[in-house]
Amino acid sequence: MRPVVVILASALILGIAQNRAHAQEGSNLSQLVQNPIAKVVSVPFQSNLSFGVGPKGDEQEVLYVQPVVPFTLSDDWNLITRTIVPVVYEPELAPEVGDTGGLGDVSLALYLSPAQVSKSLIWGIGPAFTFPSATSRVLGQGRFSTGVSAVALTIQGPWLVGALATQITSVSGDTDRKDVSQLLVQPFINYNFSRGWYLTSSPIITANWKAAGSQQWTVPLGGGAGRTFRVGKQAMAVYVQAFDNVVRPHDAGNWILRLQYQLLFPK
Repeated sequence: MRPVVVILASALILGIAQNRAHAQEGSNLSQLVQNPIAKVVSVPFQSNLSFGVGPKGDEQEVLYVQPVVPFTLSDDWNLITRTIVPVVYEPELAPEVGDTGGLGDVSLALYLSPAQVSKSLIWGIGPAFTFPSATSRVLGQGRFSTGVSAVALTIQGPWLVGALATQITSVSGDTDRKDVSQLLVQPFINYNFSRGWYLTSSPIITANWKAAGSQQWTVPLGGGAGRTFRVGKQAMAVYVQAFDNVVRPHDAGNWILRLQYQLLFPK
């Protein structure tokens, strides 16, 4: 098992071993973890380990560092910033392309969201950007892309359900690289228990509109479980999910193991 997966799995075991001292607060923290535009500073570390990638059926690992920082614009509006920094290990994809690792293309989404919200509907919308920051040609698209991202969710008793969608299109960058037009849709459904435990499913569905018709979509199905807790005064959360890619491009992985460890800094 790769070092990143070992670290995140250890965090999951730590969460399971915690006592019941913060049982009620754990349930409240869970909703902050599951809300992509909650007004709380958080830093998730998400490892996605894909199996069956490339012509040799190798493993690919992407560690996403995803800090979320909210800002108060006025009594009526908040600005939520979500940055995604991918650290990628890519296996051999072709005879001339050996395995490599490094930084991928960094993404940034800005969500304008009402400051006064009810649990029946929470939403945000704003611009999205992807920067050609990859340290290797294999690890990025070489294009600066921009578009729009939106999220909406509802909280009904123990249920938190919603979806996030982002569409980006390339506008500049290396002219010898392919144009970019991509859609990402992430539905999420969570059921919260006491003491911070929850069931969750948040598959990441993508469409590459520039690929051939049969190679455009990646559609995973699956889910898992997680928990929010504290170690000392530090709030944190861990979860594990597994997904089967029921629709996928030819060289994409056939299933994915996702582990996430998240630091929370609620006021």
